[in-house]
Amino acid sequence: MTLTKWTRRCFMKSALLGTLAGPTLFAMGNESLNSEPVRASLPNIVLIYADDIGYGDLGCYGATAVKTPNADRLAEQGLKFTNAYASSATCTPSRYSLLTGQYAWRKEGTDILPGDSGLIINTNQMTLPSMLCSAGYTAGVVGKWHLGLGDGKSELDWNGDIKPGPLEIGFDYSFLIPATNDRVPCVYVENHRVVNLDPDDPIEVSYKNPIPGVPTGKTNRDRLKMDWSHGHNDSVINGIGRIGFMSGGKSALWDDQQIAGTLAEKSTAFIEHNKDKPFFLYFSVHDIHVPRVPHPQFAGKTDMGPRGDAIVEFDWLVGQIVSTLDRLNLTENTLIILSSDNGPVLDDGYKDQAVARVGNHKPAGPLRGGKYSIFDAGTRIPLIVHWLDHVKPGISNAFISQVDLIASLAHLTGQILTSQDAADSLDMLNTLIGKDHLGRDHIIEHSQFGTLSIRIGDWKYIESSDKSKVAWETGIETGNDAVPQLYNLKDDPGERHNLAAGHPEIVDKLKSMLEKIKQSGRTRS
Repeated sequence: MTLTKWTRRCFMKSALLGTLAGPTLFAMGNESLNSEPVRASLPNIVLIYADDIGYGDLGCYGATAVKTPNADRLAEQGLKFTNAYASSATCTPSRYSLLTGQYAWRKEGTDILPGDSGLIINTNQMTLPSMLCSAGYTAGVVGKWHLGLGDGKSELDWNGDIKPGPLEIGFDYSFLIPATNDRVPCVYVENHRVVNLDPDDPIEVSYKNPIPGVPTGKTNRDRLKMDWSHGHNDSVINGIGRIGFMSGGKSALWDDQQIAGTLAEKSTAFIEHNKDKPFFLYFSVHDIHVPRVPHPQFAGKTDMGPRGDAIVEFDWLVGQIVSTLDRLNLTENTLIILSSDNGPVLDDGYKDQAVARVGNHKPAGPLRGGKYSIFDAGTRIPLIVHWLDHVKPGISNAFISQVDLIASLAHLTGQILTSQDAADSLDMLNTLIGKDHLGRDHIIEHSQFGTLSIRIGDWKYIESSDKSKVAWETGIETGNDAVPQLYNLKDDPGERHNLAAGHPEIVDKLKSMLEKIKQSGRTRS
């Protein structure tokens, strides 16, 4: 395999760091493998990536039934976007696009992954962490991964070295939930190994067949701590049915109520150990994804049940990061980006009263749809950018997509992308920091069912689709329809009135532009 200029030094560093442990890993800087001086002006970068937080779930975006003072503080002191988009309406493809700068729908196998999938990011391509590594950053990822681990050619051995993974695509340190908190294996993976694994109690994972003797959500339903509504009835871990089957690894199992605290501890430790040189932290939190099992200190903080309480827990995680930066006097030189991987969902497989207790709270704000959907609630998400003395507080209506993060941060850190790098990432740095109020000239949205849409100005075109109009038992409208759809989002933000029949010329224009982008294989020239 030939490594690109972006990955060669980062892979060398990661290979070495992967053999180290604990404080030694954190203490080692870039000096040994990077002879180029690190620019003192480089800001630290912290990306806080929520899971299933909708456009209307935070106080700064209009929520009143739940209090989110830490996120609100970032919005008050920073820039809040109203037209920011994840690239897809589900987690795996959004995360793929975020880290590679390429729309996930351009590559097969980037749909929602099972927990035993191989790594779907090529280890020889430029990624967000490898690009920043070349700029002199130490990069860490803490939290949900869901981009696969291992080579995908053979069954992954969870009892040995687990690679390739984050260290092989440019990160220096990783502490992962391998897939999602509703999928097995329910263990943490630090760098290349499962944490606290007892070799005499090996882990076995299967996404094909039940494991004999292991209780499932079907066989032990009457003893579950949280009942399932659809799916989520395979192996029972901590009294909760999961997707997939698992046995062994009892000493390594996470405690669902403690996940937030564990991720906060690992993230703050990464910041503390790297405070003297530029660092990039990808803090990919688990909240508010199902199963929603917030710590007891957050239980009952809202009237919305576990989903509302998990939003409070998410906000606490934001506060842990900000307070750590404040304590270490790093806030002024840290660019904080807060966003979400896709839109909201209430009943996503567990009976946690999310539907019954939502009350007047509007998880998607004024938007239609939600997670999985091609309607705007599937991909239009909160985006807050905070960088004291560099980003003027305010509200931006500019178009921006998470796929643009690589090109924008490359500009910020003085890196030059080739035509082969980050094919769909556009340099939106001036938009990101509030110096440009227009942003992209178009937005591409992608649903769980493969449907695409394009938005230009106030007009949004959704291509025709024969797929389901409802996303499984969630009750969410997918936005799919056998006929093309056209909406004017200025007059109709809820996408209720299909204007396609009255404006065939606009339909033809937007359809042609979407097809051109699809066929070109890239957005950035």
